Amino acid sequence: MATPLHVIAMHGWAGDGSGWEPLRRDLAGPSWRWDSGERGYGGAPPRVPAWAPEARRLLITHSMGPHLLPPALVAQAEAVVLLAGFARFVPPGRDGRRLSTALAGMAAQLADGPDETTAALRAQALLQTFLAEAAAPDPVELLPPGPASQPVAAAARRRLRDDLERLAQIRDLPEGFPAAVPVLIVEAGEDRIVAPAARALLRQRLPDAEVIDLAGAGHALLQAPLVALLHDWIARRLRP
Repeated sequence: MATPLHVIAMHGWAGDGSGWEPLRRDLAGPSWRWDSGERGYGGAPPRVPAWAPEARRLLITHSMGPHLLPPALVAQAEAVVLLAGFARFVPPGRDGRRLSTALAGMAAQLADGPDETTAALRAQALLQTFLAEAAAPDPVELLPPGPASQPVAAAARRRLRDDLERLAQIRDLPEGFPAAVPVLIVEAGEDRIVAPAARALLRQRLPDAEVIDLAGAGHALLQAPLVALLHDWIARRLRP
């Protein structure tokens, strides 16, 4: 009997665990275990999964996902898929300075006051704008419901602000990232969130990774052929 496969999936900034459901439904086999991490930006409480014993360990992350998990959990993966990911989000140079200024402006929109209703609606508007950029060039309506579907509560705003600050400071992959295991980098050719320089830095950081560039796909990879390419890669590289 084949060893069971355990997938831990982690969303990125402004996402939530429920966003993995379409991929889980179409990708996971009958003997797979699938756990989606949750940062707590929406209505669900934060949740960090743990690896199951005696199972192959596949980590699938989107965007900031690997940076939102404990490094020890990331280090124990036997294979990693990085969807629209990065090692360093803010690249050096002029483009990086502009991006840092944009992140500071976003953090300001997540601040509290002048009253809770205003702050919650202002944060919701920010997330909606961000997710429209993440979806593009696909229609934002293709995104599943998530944290931007309702006003953003104070605790969620704090997490979003904290993670924006963390995003600006990230300079590498999480400590102990298992670069010696099979790694698949899936780039979105029309990504409006992760800069081309940041994508290049990730390729340089993981020179042995397999790279697939999906021309025409946006950061959210909404209409990208993920199921077929992940089935193929898992069969070739992990053999669950």
